[in-house]
Amino acid sequence: MTRLFKQDWFGLLAVVVVACAVITVLKPAFLSSYNLQILLASIAINAMIVFSQAIIIAIGQMNLSIGAIGGLAAISFAGAMEVWGLPVPLAAALGLAIGLGAGLLNGWLVAVSGISAFIITLATLYIFNGITLGITEAQPFYGIAESVKTFGDAILIGPIPMIAMPTVLVIAAMIWMLTRMRIGRHILAVGGNAHAAELGGVSAQRTVIWAHAISGVLAALAGMIVVARLQIGQPTIGNDWLITSFAAPVIGGALLQGGHLSVIGTLLGVVIIAIITQGLVLFGVDPFAMQIALGGLILWAVAIDRTRSWRAERNRVKIA
Repeated sequence: MTRLFKQDWFGLLAVVVVACAVITVLKPAFLSSYNLQILLASIAINAMIVFSQAIIIAIGQMNLSIGAIGGLAAISFAGAMEVWGLPVPLAAALGLAIGLGAGLLNGWLVAVSGISAFIITLATLYIFNGITLGITEAQPFYGIAESVKTFGDAILIGPIPMIAMPTVLVIAAMIWMLTRMRIGRHILAVGGNAHAAELGGVSAQRTVIWAHAISGVLAALAGMIVVARLQIGQPTIGNDWLITSFAAPVIGGALLQGGHLSVIGTLLGVVIIAIITQGLVLFGVDPFAMQIALGGLILWAVAIDRTRSWRAERNRVKIA
């Protein structure tokens, strides 16, 4: 218990427990099997989206194009099944390849040009969205394989949906990468101090490209899971990903200037946002108020980040 109290995400866990208890008292339907299934499905999808952004925040950058990458991969996945009649594994491989290629393009442009990732990914956002609209002509793909539809609706155990399994595997892989693998340590080192990392033999350019490639793959995987959940290849997939992908990592302990990323904290940030959103729905709050609440979460996340940065700077001054 002492070790648990010392974890930087323990406060977030307490917020989750208290929020669930309060909502359950006021709205007992919150703990119904159906509502929990909807909540867990939302967490599973949003966590995948958030981790695609979190890995970029870890290197001190931001990827505005994750929604566009996820949407392009989702449309390619659905279109490959409907138009070309590809089996699900090949269609999924195509979607992942597109995510990887888009991520590599983002990383290469950022690393070679030295231009801010904010500007580069803003440009590629429009490029990828344009390709998506060109492929679909703003019309959805309906020819989704039955196995994909079944996967999107299936229940693993109790209220836990089957689509949570890929997210669990990604969480385990993220923890392993950041704690055990060289690329994970390089990502955090470059985010903490790129110049010092270069002096230590780390290639900042290669690390940036790797981070964006991982981000692209995760965004593509999220897009394809959304297709399975919706059972349709909707060209608007990814349009509303940005706010959650930015807020959850910062709420979970990530620093916008890079160098620190808590996988468990980020997951709890996703859970907090999902609980707030679901709670507003249960209480019948108007959609415009939900948008206000999400905007407030962004401001809260930025305030948290500034507070952490100020404390870290003060500690460095004391040590010096």
